[in-house]
Amino acid sequence: MKNLIKTPLGTINITREVIAVVAGNAAIECYGLVGMVSQKMSDGIIELLGRDNLGKGVEVHIDENNLIVDIYIAVQYGIKISEVAHNVIEKVHYNLNKYLGIVPDKVNVIVKTVRVK
Repeated sequence: MKNLIKTPLGTINITREVIAVVAGNAAIECYGLVGMVSQKMSDGIIELLGRDNLGKGVEVHIDENNLIVDIYIAVQYGIKISEVAHNVIEKVHYNLNKYLGIVPDKVNVIVKTVRVK
């Protein structure tokens, strides 16, 4: 499994929640990102998540050979969406590798809304 790190002293199991929080914190630092959005939308109402709930805007899929991270975001109007998404992907990939020692196979960015000031 991708979330298991084997060392000479034992095995480290990193939970999905930890991966989600690290990915959420990395994403929120990117320019043009208004915030993280909950992946569960009720009645078409989109709720921006605060710093305490960043993990709820991230979905982590782990199987034997793959680690896939889905990030749900809101972007600012007037900013190139593809650049924001690219920056989020790069930052999440870098932070997961730096802080957890895990290299994700895919980081998917799902833009749920655009916020107009």
